[in-house]
Amino acid sequence: MASVFSMIVAGEIPCYKVAEDDKHLAFLDINPVAPGHTLVIPKKEINYLFDMDDQEYLSLELFAKRVAEAMDRALPCKRVAEAVIGLEVPHAHIHLVPINTEGDLNFSHKLSLPGEEMESIAAAIAAEF
Repeated sequence: MASVFSMIVAGEIPCYKVAEDDKHLAFLDINPVAPGHTLVIPKKEINYLFDMDDQEYLSLELFAKRVAEAMDRALPCKRVAEAVIGLEVPHAHIHLVPINTEGDLNFSHKLSLPGEEMESIAAAIAAEF
């Protein structure tokens, strides 16, 4: 069975797309820790990040770096934090979260943002990518 992320890659489920290339996709988390919280995934369905071969892993991290740099330019934050948890969706993914303090990276505190705000944030990051 395809993961929800594979269904997003296939266009079966909409997303707030931030960046894309032939092997990777970045989109806003619909239950963000902070406004601009972005998920970076390989388009190829791989359950666990550390199951990726070295080339796929490095390629994903380099893509995530470019997304984080765009987030730095587009969002008011001191840093973009990276986290790998991977328990909710069986598809390798990296969380990029704009933060101002270490306490901002709290995955037990999720936000619900209006669609218009999500669209605006995604567009701002995409414009910097």
